[in-house]
Amino acid sequence: MKWKLAICVALALVAQTGLSTVWRPAVYADLTLAVVVYFALQRDAVQAVILGTVVGLATDALSGGLLGARGFSMTLTAYLLAALVTRVMIDNPLLRIPVIAGAAAFNTTVYLLLHQFFGQPANPPGPIAETMAYSVIWTTVAGTAIAFVLDYFFSESTSRRQRRAFAFRRRLARRGLGRRKY
Repeated sequence: MKWKLAICVALALVAQTGLSTVWRPAVYADLTLAVVVYFALQRDAVQAVILGTVVGLATDALSGGLLGARGFSMTLTAYLLAALVTRVMIDNPLLRIPVIAGAAAFNTTVYLLLHQFFGQPANPPGPIAETMAYSVIWTTVAGTAIAFVLDYFFSESTSRRQRRAFAFRRRLARRGLGRRKY
């Protein structure tokens, strides 16, 4: 499982840095955020926060921007998503689309605010509203595709985790608490 996670993160980092040099609009698609959101939705809060920190710092190191800004924004995004998932069940693939869009908007907002706070130019440069809109749109589209690919890649562990989550409900249903025999 850990080597699959490392492969996914490495591929997302390489794809994000490689695509942004070849095709200019790909600069707005945050592929690493999509991977972090996917793992934050898997109900493992510690793994999601650590992954958000590592991926964010690696993205900062490769992009040449303000070191730690993306690391902080991804860590905060992963923490908030992990906290949300512990309270609300978001296992439906259709519900992932607005979650990815919201995470992209939050992550971009924190990232741009950190750049403004420290007086650094934003990466990618441009008006804040334009950067935010393009980032949300491209990250949502790319993140939805990445989530389906990661579902296929991690399908065995996901089904096992869902079975564990519903074990208590199944146990109650089998006992038949509504019909007690005395």
